[in-house]
Amino acid sequence: MSIRLLVADDEDLLRGALAALLGLEPDLEVVAQAATSTEAVRLARAHRPDIAVLDLEMPPADGLRAAEEIRDDPGCRVVLVTRHARPGVLRRALRAGASGFVPKTTPAERLAEILREVAAGRRYVDPDIAASALTEDDCPLGERELEVLRHSRGGASVNEIAARVHLAPGTVRNYLSSAMGKLGVSSRHAAAHRAWEEGWI
Repeated sequence: MSIRLLVADDEDLLRGALAALLGLEPDLEVVAQAATSTEAVRLARAHRPDIAVLDLEMPPADGLRAAEEIRDDPGCRVVLVTRHARPGVLRRALRAGASGFVPKTTPAERLAEILREVAAGRRYVDPDIAASALTEDDCPLGERELEVLRHSRGGASVNEIAARVHLAPGTVRNYLSSAMGKLGVSSRHAAAHRAWEEGWI
């Protein structure tokens, strides 16, 4: 019996190549391909694959957000693949219900083996990412600081962030300033980028 896969990546060439390579395996069947996180969620609900293989950095949200929505269906497991294997993202991936976390440098043959392990109910985390996560610095930012940085990274203005998080603009500025001070950067955009690079948002 084949393991049915959804492959989602915003880069057409990579997605097509990965789907073709996985499709060569006798026990793997790619039943759908998606170019966005929104499309991935829609196709997962339509096709009910056994495993969704999701790019972490996929717009318009990201693979983590899609993973959370897809995992609402207990019949589908999620494997996240990423070009930027930031250790801090690992904890968020596991909280989102991901069963696998692998870098894009993983050979297709090895990925096929990992998918079989995941289909059998096991969890797989790339050993290098896991080792890095064990030595990772704790996040110095509070939940509110992370929340405003998350919106800031999307390009929202202070007033837009304030409306989204139901705070006064002055309070949002205070949280942004506090985050900038803790991270030792001179702009909210630099703070948001640093938090993203560390995998905190």
